[in-house]
Amino acid sequence: MGVSRVGLAGLAACAGALLAAGCGGSARSDTPDAARPPAPLVAIESSTVDVPLSLPAQLYVEHDALVYARTTGIVESVYVELGAPVDQGQLLAQLEHTDQEIALAQSDHAYQAALREVGRARELMKVRAITTADSEQAELTYQRAELAQRQTRRNYELTRIAAPFGGVVTARTVRPGRLVTLGDSLFRVSALGPLRVSVRVPEGPSAGLTPGARAEVVGQDGAVARATVVRASPAIDAASGTREVLVELAPGAPLRPGASVTVRVGAERRRIIAIPPGALAEQGYVLVWENGRTVLRAVTLGARLADGRLEVMSGLAAGEQIVSRGR
Repeated sequence: MGVSRVGLAGLAACAGALLAAGCGGSARSDTPDAARPPAPLVAIESSTVDVPLSLPAQLYVEHDALVYARTTGIVESVYVELGAPVDQGQLLAQLEHTDQEIALAQSDHAYQAALREVGRARELMKVRAITTADSEQAELTYQRAELAQRQTRRNYELTRIAAPFGGVVTARTVRPGRLVTLGDSLFRVSALGPLRVSVRVPEGPSAGLTPGARAEVVGQDGAVARATVVRASPAIDAASGTREVLVELAPGAPLRPGASVTVRVGAERRRIIAIPPGALAEQGYVLVWENGRTVLRAVTLGARLADGRLEVMSGLAAGEQIVSRGR
């Protein structure tokens, strides 16, 4: 967690929250008791703990696709707006299709005629009332009619722009009356879940990560979502010494596809210093008892430990004392 320099407003907020604990950097008093802050002091100690790995990543969904024009034509109608929910197969837009409709009707008529003719030929062939050549010609005419019908039906279907799966329209670039050509991007449809994230975990900590292992995903605004490891690569990448791990968020997570997040997964054993949550003021500052007075100091935080304490990556050293409003 990074911090930024606090202005006057931030210092005032901190003072309002912790001044009762000695915030403000008061001058040293003549008596030891007067110099002590009214809130308890906590001595910073280092300890060896198992800390979850914090890995940057970006959320995605499996079903996320651009919808392209599959033929050239004039856009006749557009049926959905940006942000509209859609079902699989739902019509998003329609190209002009009069010519395709006429061709399809003609091919349907030819197919039905060929079907009747081949039916009669097959019955006559049973009683040897038709030559083999005439029977084969009827079969050939039927096959050609069937292929022509399939082609014209395909040409008609290409004028219909449909949703490939259920989701939400996240982009719309098509407008009625415009000419589109084969391959033009018209819409983007994205499912809202399940949300997933892929991270590369160092070889050592990744050893215990198997499907079902718990994880945690944290958004940039601090929103936290429960997650589970769903897949892990069976191989280690030789170049990076990492293993790809796929994590899926629990339903109802307060995060969106594409968001930048931090994934907390696995654990590595390391020597750290940690502080109780009550010692942290707004904007990542703590009050340090230094030379008989309190000093406002910025810290950079890491993971939250199992006992609720916060890992301090920088800003504090073992042996220092800080003001805390509680554990």
